[in-house]
Amino acid sequence: MSRKRVAVLISGRGSNMAALIEAAKDKKYPAEIALVLSNRPDAGGLHVARAAGIATEIVDHAAFGKDRAAFERALQAVLTSHHIDLVCLAGFMRLLTPGFVGLWPERMLNIHPALLPAFKGLDTHKRALEAAVKVHGATVHFVVPEMDSGPIIAQGAVAVRAGDTEEKLSARVLDVEHRIYPLALKLVAQGRVRVVDGRCLIDGVPVPDASSLVPLA
Repeated sequence: MSRKRVAVLISGRGSNMAALIEAAKDKKYPAEIALVLSNRPDAGGLHVARAAGIATEIVDHAAFGKDRAAFERALQAVLTSHHIDLVCLAGFMRLLTPGFVGLWPERMLNIHPALLPAFKGLDTHKRALEAAVKVHGATVHFVVPEMDSGPIIAQGAVAVRAGDTEEKLSARVLDVEHRIYPLALKLVAQGRVRVVDGRCLIDGVPVPDASSLVPLA
């Protein structure tokens, strides 16, 4: 099987991008990181990608003002020019329109720092602590037009500890993110993930519900 060409979209330091790059160094990994694309010229992850010998592109959203359609046309043109098969969002801080998302059905992945469907949106660690949940974590899912609502590919859980702060909890969740994103991309690139009735099946088996997860950290 030929390796899938992956573009990672970032807006900042790109720590999940770095985890994907590291995984893809293994020639047996079914995907190659062919492009890192940022909407911010000053994104720190661009330097990491270049140091790893990966092509980088910048499509600065600020240059398009409020014209989201023009911004996304530029994004799509870059992705097309690099012959991209799969897109991974990794801290890409722009909401994408249904029109753009529709170009990548079950080919665009995102990672979210919570056990979806809980805590969609921002400030997930703060909200998890305020809700006094016992288990928190991260989710990799396919992107759909509704924010943080796509079919779940993989999740990893952490136990919320007494005395946890947002920073402590965030660090443990980030470690889980770095583990589950390469795994999820691998499964998708291998063609082992199917979506049936809005739910992912891996090798024909439904992805477990978050309530059944054993904390990894």
